Amino acid sequence: MRIPQEISVLIDKYQAGTATAQELEQLNQWYHSFDDSEVEITLADRNVAQLSDRIKQRLLQTIEEEKTPTHRRRWQLSAAAILFLLFSVGAYFFFLQKPAAKPVITKTVIPSPINNDIAPGGNKAILTLADNSTIILDSATNGILSTQGNIKIEKLDNGLLAYSINGKKITEKDEAFYNTISTPRGGQYQITLSDGTKVWLNASSSIRFPVVFTGTERKVTVTGETYFEVAHNAAMPFRVQAATSEVEVLGTHFNINAYDDEAAIKTTLLEGKVKVSVPSLANGTGSFKFLSPGQQSGINKKGDISILNNADLEEAVAWKDGHFQYKSADLRSILRQIARWYDVEIEYRGKVDLHFTGQLTRSDNVSKVFEKLKMAGDVQFKIDGKKVIVSK
Repeated sequence: MRIPQEISVLIDKYQAGTATAQELEQLNQWYHSFDDSEVEITLADRNVAQLSDRIKQRLLQTIEEEKTPTHRRRWQLSAAAILFLLFSVGAYFFFLQKPAAKPVITKTVIPSPINNDIAPGGNKAILTLADNSTIILDSATNGILSTQGNIKIEKLDNGLLAYSINGKKITEKDEAFYNTISTPRGGQYQITLSDGTKVWLNASSSIRFPVVFTGTERKVTVTGETYFEVAHNAAMPFRVQAATSEVEVLGTHFNINAYDDEAAIKTTLLEGKVKVSVPSLANGTGSFKFLSPGQQSGINKKGDISILNNADLEEAVAWKDGHFQYKSADLRSILRQIARWYDVEIEYRGKVDLHFTGQLTRSDNVSKVFEKLKMAGDVQFKIDGKKVIVSK
């Protein structure tokens, strides 16, 4: 790993005091795209301000000693040696948020607008009622959207959807009205079901559910990625059907990632206890596993269940809190998430095999996301309408 040529030029300008405001901002962003030389150190233990000072001093000292033209090649190698432990395969601590970091450059510069950019996704969803009529939720006004039987559907002031019973007793004889909420690429949504269960839907996801739960269980079907905070009811277990898997729970918080283009269906448990099962396999048998908080199950295309202990819970639910978060994630898996959120098509040119660890915000335009990825690894992005071309 070496310092990019364009960054070397910016460093020279910074040292000479001739860098423009835009160049200072670019250098500042590059500087903050890596962190400490100890890749095993935890964020809680890291004194970011001290690390920032130490890295700055080491870089500037090296530049000062090796800045003559005859030593430029040796300067690059020396700088690369200094940075060796700052980077892993894909810059281990790339674009990590450092709120307490001491900046190299103190100026605050508003970046110039970028042409051919793509805005992030937002609250977008379609509600399909029991009679197959549809309501576009992102354009619907707040208030009562529909009444089905004795269930009312209300769009709240915060734009979210809630189902509630109109003060009437529900019995098993009541007809079960099923609704579906689906989000497009570039969309997300949150809903509160009639039993009080809260559900978050990521981009390109859906949930089919009865407007009221009756009988001995509460059962819903999902696609894509969903996060649940299930209302406790020991008499009515909550079941989630996701492709070939089923999750059974009494009351808990968990995340299900069941996108078709992912290698496995992942269920991550934050609170409570769930049973993850594959009801039927090719040989006619079934299998199941119990999850405890902090564990993650994976069900591959063959129906095999694996358990990951000490799963990264923040990474699993980062999308719900407005972030992309990665830990040694390969670039292709990162770009699958980005493609769904920004509703773009990814095209690869040449072999791109990089891994990253860090955090991005889902509220940034896609160009800013790509700028941070470029700072951390040898990769280029070209935006062509709704297509993104990725190359080295």
